[in-house]
Amino acid sequence: MKTVAADPEDSFGGRARDSVTGWWGRSRRFLSEVRNEMGRVTWPSRKEVYATTFVVILFSVVMGIYLWAVDLTLDALIRWVYKTLGGV
Repeated sequence: MKTVAADPEDSFGGRARDSVTGWWGRSRRFLSEVRNEMGRVTWPSRKEVYATTFVVILFSVVMGIYLWAVDLTLDALIRWVYKTLGGV
């Protein structure tokens, strides 16, 4: 079985500290790392957001029309089958 050496500064190494100060230090470290990572994020421009939003809306409309047409076709097919086979 593989074992992992516990880092005294990290609670994920297998041992969680019971003291409040250990929890506070880990929380500060986590938030500091989150802040650093958020600084590395490449955010899209306003133009890119508008373009992708337009593509999503257009795709949704096209898929809605397509599914509506498939629904009408299948409905007509099922009605024809019931009518032909003497269903309801």
